[in-house]
Amino acid sequence: MSNYVIGLTGGIACGKSNLSKALKEHGVPVVDADEISHALTAKGGAALPCIRERFGDKVFDGDELNRRALSDIVFSDPAARDALNAILHPMVLSEIRRQLDETDGPAVMDVPLLYEVGMDSWCQEIWCAYVPQKEQVRRVRRRGAITWKEALRRIHSQMPVMEKRKRADHVIRTEGPKAESAAIALGLWRDALDRLNAK
Repeated sequence: MSNYVIGLTGGIACGKSNLSKALKEHGVPVVDADEISHALTAKGGAALPCIRERFGDKVFDGDELNRRALSDIVFSDPAARDALNAILHPMVLSEIRRQLDETDGPAVMDVPLLYEVGMDSWCQEIWCAYVPQKEQVRRVRRRGAITWKEALRRIHSQMPVMEKRKRADHVIRTEGPKAESAAIALGLWRDALDRLNAK
């Protein structure tokens, strides 16, 4: 398994994906929970039979998952969200563990629900992408063409980003240009390598 795991997390629409993308583009080994989840729920994905069994045909268009229909259900019903998480989380965790086992040296583990599922215990250090809630709401609404209330409901489905920020070793604010916050993440990665090489 990777000998040094850096957890990358943050609230919804806090710019974490941009940081992850920049790290990957610069050759950093990144294990991406969202990418894994998307593959599990893409056409032919391993999670689809369980999702169909639990939520029925109403969240499918033929053989493909209707992500908007499923989102509308799980973000308005905590029990439904728990049911979906019970399907996806064990599969995602298993694949993350497999990918980390195949990684030599340090790696970044990009997990939105890092604290919520207890995966902070896998990490030697944690970075948190952060923007104030007002900016979170604006970004969520722009992304999904939803109301202010719906955006808040999605944000509140996760641990408050201020709590994640408090627990993290490093906080990366992402209100500014994407290149600026990406450069901060790359700087943190280089710092981590320097520390490890100095041991």
